[in-house]
Amino acid sequence: MKDKPEDFLELLQKAKKGQLKVFLGFAAGVGKTYQMLKDAQALKSRGVDVVIGYIETHNRPETAAQIQDLEIVPRQKIEYRGVFIEEMDVDAIIARNPQIAIVDEVAHTNVPGSRNKRRYQDILQILEKGINVICAFNIQHLESLNNLVERTVEIAIRETVPDSIIKQAHQVVTVDLAVEDLLDRLRSGKIYAPEKVEWALSNFFRDEHLSALRELALREVAESLERGNNTFVTKKDSYQPSAKPVRRVMVCIASASPRALVLLRKGSRLAGKLNTHWFAVYVETPQENPMRIDSETQRILMNTLETARELGAEVARLQSSDPVGSLLEFAMSHGVGDIIIGRSNQPWWKQALGLSPVHRLINEAQGFDVHVVSYDEDDRL
Repeated sequence: MKDKPEDFLELLQKAKKGQLKVFLGFAAGVGKTYQMLKDAQALKSRGVDVVIGYIETHNRPETAAQIQDLEIVPRQKIEYRGVFIEEMDVDAIIARNPQIAIVDEVAHTNVPGSRNKRRYQDILQILEKGINVICAFNIQHLESLNNLVERTVEIAIRETVPDSIIKQAHQVVTVDLAVEDLLDRLRSGKIYAPEKVEWALSNFFRDEHLSALRELALREVAESLERGNNTFVTKKDSYQPSAKPVRRVMVCIASASPRALVLLRKGSRLAGKLNTHWFAVYVETPQENPMRIDSETQRILMNTLETARELGAEVARLQSSDPVGSLLEFAMSHGVGDIIIGRSNQPWWKQALGLSPVHRLINEAQGFDVHVVSYDEDDRL
């Protein structure tokens, strides 16, 4: 999607809180950082106070040349295991208080000892201080797509960005490039050093991988446009009451499910497609009182609920001796239309008699669409 720097400038002039603009690509080398710096230069030429909070050129001359006279906030040096590592200095950016900070590598995990664990959290803090941010990352780092991307490219993606970053962005610009052109750039040494090219072509940069990722990036934009966000904008009040009936999404969470993340990603994607609010709901039964479950189960549950929040869900913890009845009551009172649950792991005889919670919920969920997720199925909705 094409966009102009002055469009973002108009938003800044109207806004009181920091605004976020995202450059989204489908692979390294498509030109996200290059375009982000060009955008910064255009804004600077119009008198906007722009600084570089963090940029990674990866030794690409074309990208480095775009920095020119842009002010760079010095990085913070943090000692970790006897080595000094450079990270973005959030405090220095806030103290400098520019109109716009440029931040690259959003999916990055900060070194221990940093102000925040993840760089996207740094961005959120900068925005809270009223500083606008322009940032960039690739589609494979979007949290809700993690399972699908790993199966597609056959490589584990360890660092992710929560979908809430995309949802609160006021502008998202897709930096698109034909797969053939990207491969030409790779072979000519414009992305990686010559000795890494053959390895890249045999792994991540295979034609079928890039085509699938490009399709994901374009589909992400298309679905947002279909929801009526002509500039790929999702406002915080986008699910306020309107003339159209609301169909919210509810994901049912168990205390120690090892695959809860799959359910949460399904919920996030479905809510995104429907442009609606979603809930992650856990029912604490008397048998799962915190005094009765072990510390490992409690840890898994807390991590699951925290991940749900990062993905944009509203988390609800209920207490009931009847989980199914409690879930359905919550769904009816909160305008839920779609319920997502995992496949039952109850004994076969309970499933055959319809006594498992999953089967009970399916049988009693009149008026709801119930999505039963098989954990080994493709991550498609």
